[in-house]
Amino acid sequence: MINRVQGSGFRVQGLRFLWLLALMTVTAAIAGSGQCLAQDLAVRGETVYTMAGEPIRNGVVLIRGGKIEQVGPEKQVKIPAGYKTLTARVVTPGLIDAHTTTGLSGYLNQPGEQEQVEKSAPIQPELRALDAYNARERLVDWVRGYGVTTMNTGHGPGTLVSGQTMLVKTKGATVESAVLVPSAMVAVTLGGAGFADAGKAPGTRAKQIAMLRAEFIKAQETLRKQETATTEDKKPTRDLRVEMFVRLLKRELPLLVTAHRSYDILSALRLAKEFNLRLILDGAAESYLVMDEIKAAGVPVILHPTMYRSTGEAENLSMETAAKLIHAGIPVALQSGYEAYVPKTRMVLFEAGAAAANGLTLAEALGTITMQAAKILGISDRVGSLEIGKDGDVVLFDGDPFEYTSHVKGVVIEGVLVSEETH
Repeated sequence: MINRVQGSGFRVQGLRFLWLLALMTVTAAIAGSGQCLAQDLAVRGETVYTMAGEPIRNGVVLIRGGKIEQVGPEKQVKIPAGYKTLTARVVTPGLIDAHTTTGLSGYLNQPGEQEQVEKSAPIQPELRALDAYNARERLVDWVRGYGVTTMNTGHGPGTLVSGQTMLVKTKGATVESAVLVPSAMVAVTLGGAGFADAGKAPGTRAKQIAMLRAEFIKAQETLRKQETATTEDKKPTRDLRVEMFVRLLKRELPLLVTAHRSYDILSALRLAKEFNLRLILDGAAESYLVMDEIKAAGVPVILHPTMYRSTGEAENLSMETAAKLIHAGIPVALQSGYEAYVPKTRMVLFEAGAAAANGLTLAEALGTITMQAAKILGISDRVGSLEIGKDGDVVLFDGDPFEYTSHVKGVVIEGVLVSEETH
């Protein structure tokens, strides 16, 4: 009898062990895939910049199910039982890097981690950032530690049409768990940075525009055939390159044009007008020289980093350009951009801080890496401000975000505390 009971007990313990082992295996699998469960969080701040109104003193942000549930002064927002509470001096929305190559370019200057430009041909809009992004790249961890929760990343300057960009969150271990918009923009470079090697096209600015016009005219003809074909067999055969230009013509995607010289900026405006394209200017070092034309065209600018090197075609940049454009009524976001040296990226938090020291108010500077960036990227319904229903992306600071002695002490993405380290 005793042996029978003992045997029964051993079986129960064995089943419990197997159940626990299975649970641990599933948990490890979830963690390894980057899929963490959102927590019910309350974020308290002495100052909360919602970017949807005036800053809230002694504010509270409630996050439930990965979304913002409530925002307001602590006197009006009661923290429910069971919510994990985080506190900070200053709370902001998750920061947005409006243009980077992080995840395609790596933190070391090694050939094997340079996926941002394919040099084999001058025009390759079919190249997807989705197929080159490394969610485990250490640069992604690094920028997240400084509050960047959303990025427009992908193919960068270096060829006439380098490929596509995509919008991602700086979370997860796979591109599938990070991606917001798989095909966000098509990246074009005008000017010297978009020239091919000696003896190859394009070698001049006129050739660059001629090649782009030829592609759009070809796409117009393809679109006409698609719309007039009466049967499937009469539709044109699939061509990935042409399909992307068709999407641009249909205004499904914007054309992201990196151009620093004022005359290259004007060429981009002419091209966009001729083919009725959604244009976003990128870099735009000399944009302050053609502000009237940019404003008349209704084109936003993803400006070069404030502290960008004033060399080459960006030799005439000004640290006051963001202030000049914004005060002229032109939508502006800041970016980290791409640098051909380690670690390949700047930090938008610092760039916005420098802009705040060169003509922008704190709110305007913070807007260039939060709400204004979200509007330009077309995702302001999800990120960019702390409002009910938006993603629970929050950054916690121990002081003024733009003060060099302040630190990021916590980062939340979609209700998950992804960083508690002090940066």
